[in-house]
Amino acid sequence: MSGKVLVTGHDGYIGAVLTPTLVRSGYDVVGLDTGYFSKCLLGTEPAKVPTISKDLREVEASDLKGFDAIVHLGALSNDPVGNLNKGWTEDINFHASVRLAKAAKQAGVRRFIFSSSCIMYGLSEAQFVDETAPLNPQTDYARSKVQTEQALQELADDAFSPVYVRNGTVYGLSPRQRLDTVLNAFVAEALTTGHVTMHSDGEPWRPVVHVDDLARTFGLYLSAPLETIHNQAFNNGADHLNYKIRAIGEAAVKAVPGAKLTIEARPGADQRTYRASFAKFAKTFPDFKFEWTPESGAVQLADAFRKVGLDKVAVASGKFIRLSWLRHLIDDGRLDENLKWRGVNG
Repeated sequence: MSGKVLVTGHDGYIGAVLTPTLVRSGYDVVGLDTGYFSKCLLGTEPAKVPTISKDLREVEASDLKGFDAIVHLGALSNDPVGNLNKGWTEDINFHASVRLAKAAKQAGVRRFIFSSSCIMYGLSEAQFVDETAPLNPQTDYARSKVQTEQALQELADDAFSPVYVRNGTVYGLSPRQRLDTVLNAFVAEALTTGHVTMHSDGEPWRPVVHVDDLARTFGLYLSAPLETIHNQAFNNGADHLNYKIRAIGEAAVKAVPGAKLTIEARPGADQRTYRASFAKFAKTFPDFKFEWTPESGAVQLADAFRKVGLDKVAVASGKFIRLSWLRHLIDDGRLDENLKWRGVNG
């Protein structure tokens, strides 16, 4: 398809890559973002698009008139944020997502692409987990994805067609960089300290995906015939991109000559492990090729971090750690206890 697309969370880590990717593909893109991370720039500012500056929790059907599709990225984006305040995650990731979907349906928006996560598989002893596997969410963030998928399924009908895009752990370079995803964090640590310290035994599996590849996959869901994807979940990635945490750490230190990897397994370390099956994705989109691996992504990150002079001070500032930055905005009086802006955004 072509047409007018709303991207929620367009000014976040994934959104800052996805939005220009869709513009280059010929879509008329509008962003919707509350601006939590608008100051968290690494490198060059992304090209601007028309923007609805609004809290996701306050979106109305009138905001959504005229759109052909919504790509819903907007969310509190990781487990530590959810662990700080369970209510935030439930309010924004679940309730606001359902509110958005209901408003979209009321406004006549037919195609709704929900950015979900493979994290909902949690702990699995199966060799591979496909879209029919039992869901075993271990965190509030993961539970919010499960709850939202279930609510969207109930809204699906001939006039409203959601699809649930279960992403792996995302890595790679973005203008709104994050250093709190595993490979990104390892490369930053290797470059600024000369070593990577791993607090698990490195054996858990994760599916991983580069943010550039991820952005291109969303174009598939925008253009696919609705009958091919309607009300379905897709593990979004490739089988060869299931990696052990240890291998991700090894990729990071290899990209930084002289850096060392240290394993310091601790009791209570994150032991979630699952390998996702991407057979359904490969069958549905047989011509799509994933261009990046953690090895090439680590080199990209190390080169970019060197170019901008990333150092310990920049890492410690918390600007690229989502939990730290939200705490900063609260402590600075710019956000209230409900993550609502006090006065002008940003």
